[in-house]
Amino acid sequence: VQLQASGGGLVQPGGSLRLTCTTSRNIFSRRHMGWYRQAPGRERELVARINMNDDTVYDESVKGRFTISRDDYKNTLYLQMDNLKPEDTAVYYCNRWPSRGEYWGQGTLVTVSS
Repeated sequence: VQLQASGGGLVQPGGSLRLTCTTSRNIFSRRHMGWYRQAPGRERELVARINMNDDTVYDESVKGRFTISRDDYKNTLYLQMDNLKPEDTAVYYCNRWPSRGEYWGQGTLVTVSS
């Protein structure tokens, strides 16, 4: 697996989680990166993306609640998720943006439920 996402789990509504994605330098360095998610019965969608200048773009559904960041020394991507809602329940993946098929890993499951 070239991109490994971790940090998911079960959390109550209003709670927080921090996702981490580790990869290699040749995949990460000087590339636009993104967090994606796929909820049951739905297509995979882009949640947030970040470029090499730390400019960010968020889906409207997570704006103000999620924060994407990167550490170029560690080739690591982060997603801080606050004020989680049940509709955030999904498997979360990291990939380049635009995504590349060969880079999809197993993702990490986030379940928001009381």
